Amino acid sequence: MAKIWGRNTSANVQKVMWALFELDLHFERVDVGGPFGGNREPAYLEMNPNGLVPTLQEDDGFLLWESNTIVRYLAETYPGALAPADARGKAVAAQWMDWELSILSPGFRSYFWGMVRTAPEDRNVEAITASLDTTTKAFEMVDGWLADSPYLAGDAFSYGDIPVAVHARRYRELAPQRPALPNFERWYADIEGRDGFQNRVLDIPIQ
Repeated sequence: MAKIWGRNTSANVQKVMWALFELDLHFERVDVGGPFGGNREPAYLEMNPNGLVPTLQEDDGFLLWESNTIVRYLAETYPGALAPADARGKAVAAQWMDWELSILSPGFRSYFWGMVRTAPEDRNVEAITASLDTTTKAFEMVDGWLADSPYLAGDAFSYGDIPVAVHARRYRELAPQRPALPNFERWYADIEGRDGFQNRVLDIPIQ
């Protein structure tokens, strides 16, 4: 059976497992990384030289890493409704996936690590505060975009929504004092109603 290597508490692994759920695909997931270790072992590095998770391994030996690339590959390779119908829709979806990697995820990292993986007495309050401010500004941008679009890439849910929504869950739960973002909240409520999001993201503790 094809495999996804990576622990299910990783936001990047959650993106891929959610996409698999939406596409009704059944891949085996193997715990690697974090408390499970193994991602710096030679056998894993041979599959993914970055030593990060996730890694996709198909039955014929095909390997692929980088979570957003894996999600796009799955959506374009297997039948389903994750891929937008036309080239422009696909480009806009990819735009938001790239934005998640370049803006949202790096901006949120210090807040997440500070609040979740650092003891209170060791927290860098200045860095945490700055990270929260950066993240809020990022989601204000999302809110503005969603004023004119039900989803990030248009009228239908697509792979463009997946990476941003995984971080949106963490932002909403870890930062309860947030500005009013009505378009963002409307979009999130719709995402929250999806079985795949519930099963592969919300049901998993933030760690």
